[in-house]
Amino acid sequence: MAQIAPPAPRGQTAQARPAPARRVAGVPAAKRISVPPVWRELLLIAIFYTGYTLTRIVLVQDGTGPAFAHADQILSTERFLGIDVELGLNQWLLQVPWLARTANIFYATAHFAVTLTIVVWLYRRRPQDYRWARTGIMIATGVALLGFWLYPLAPPRFLHSEGFVDPVTALHSLGLYASDASGTLTNQYAAMPSMHAGWAMWCGFLMIKLAARRWAKVLGVIYPATTVFVILSTANHYILDAVAGIALIGAAMTLSWVLYHHCPKSILALRDRTTSLLVQRLRARPSPATADSGGVRGARETGI
Repeated sequence: MAQIAPPAPRGQTAQARPAPARRVAGVPAAKRISVPPVWRELLLIAIFYTGYTLTRIVLVQDGTGPAFAHADQILSTERFLGIDVELGLNQWLLQVPWLARTANIFYATAHFAVTLTIVVWLYRRRPQDYRWARTGIMIATGVALLGFWLYPLAPPRFLHSEGFVDPVTALHSLGLYASDASGTLTNQYAAMPSMHAGWAMWCGFLMIKLAARRWAKVLGVIYPATTVFVILSTANHYILDAVAGIALIGAAMTLSWVLYHHCPKSILALRDRTTSLLVQRLRARPSPATADSGGVRGARETGI
């Protein structure tokens, strides 16, 4: 016999029933984790990247002599190991002008555009992985500054005596250093480690690990491989500093994952208290409209 659901109590309407919880893609209800507020993440990214860029510029204070000496060391080491493929790739790329121009544009844009896209995707679609992944790339980038300072390195495109040619200059192409102004606004001797390779590996690893669709996982393999080919063939990096960048991002991601998933509770409590204090100091005076919701928002904004 068919069963008929009992009628709702008198006075209760369909609108009064609680709405189902919003589903977060790929996350069980018991393990859903809120992400930090957008304004705080944008502020954090802006402060970090500005500091990173300014520090790179400040670190080049001792002239270019050490950078070229280190370039000789890198080339000598690669020749000893038999892995000095940069010159051959550079000469081959110049024989295909349309591909060289494409590589120049890729080098100038993908490094920022793809990384930012992955950050936004993590924030919106993978909140349970956002914090440790974001912290991992920030740790790696911060440590890379030590490499830029302690081991300034001239890129291959400056070694004309070795036969390298800058495709941006040779083809009058668009590129990261296409103008004198762009060259003076950054440290062109910050090649060790290669964060082009490191950031690309960060993007690729997360796409392979977290993406649900096969085509996205395939892109996670293609993008880092393409980036390494581009940075070598355009004579912007060496094999060894690409390996260093990839190793650095791997170590930083491992450290960040351990800290977020196996960190002692006392350290987590200290982290939460510190974050709450920083959030309170960064906030402007709350408007009357947001004053009532401060307690609820504060409870969600305490995790880094």
